[in-house]
Amino acid sequence: MAESDRGTHWADVLATVLLSLAAVATAWATYQGAHWRSEQGLSGNRSTVARVQANRAAGVANRQIQIDALTFTNWVDAYSAGNRKVAAFYFRRFRPEFRPAVVAWTATRPLANPKAPLTPFAMPQYTSAATDLADALEAKGAAESLQAQADVERADRYTLCVVLFATALFFAGISTRLRTSGSRVTVLVMGWLLFLAALTWMVTFPASLTL
Repeated sequence: MAESDRGTHWADVLATVLLSLAAVATAWATYQGAHWRSEQGLSGNRSTVARVQANRAAGVANRQIQIDALTFTNWVDAYSAGNRKVAAFYFRRFRPEFRPAVVAWTATRPLANPKAPLTPFAMPQYTSAATDLADALEAKGAAESLQAQADVERADRYTLCVVLFATALFFAGISTRLRTSGSRVTVLVMGWLLFLAALTWMVTFPASLTL
């Protein structure tokens, strides 16, 4: 086999191998890009649901605080006036979460102690499960939103890899159409370098085989 024929043969082999590998890599990058787009949509949906639930929980918490404030106002009026019967009536209607704060607040002798907290709402015993739930759901919504952004970035990087692999495919294909060995080698080397660079970059991305 002549030297030129041997060079053409190896160029054809390398072009065929590049075509095969780049085609497989393109298919993989395309799948991963679509997968992370789907994950982005799911994360976005979870973020929206969590924030809607957080708003509902915050609305419940606000209503409970209003109820606490109203019953406390009525109770403190009766308490300060020495009307034990009316004070006991309102005390029994305190929410279970609010009552320990009122008990702790009255123990500070607010009528005689100028250093006492102004209201039971400033006491550490005052808790609100609805507020805690709203905060937790808001944090979950924010986390899911960040996850959606990360998924978009992953999908975009895989999409760019698809473009790079497609360009490598173009170089491999066109190299078989060139007549001079120098031009064939040049184009083929460009294709291989582009393919290897894109492949090296892509293997650093998170990947998923989830169907």
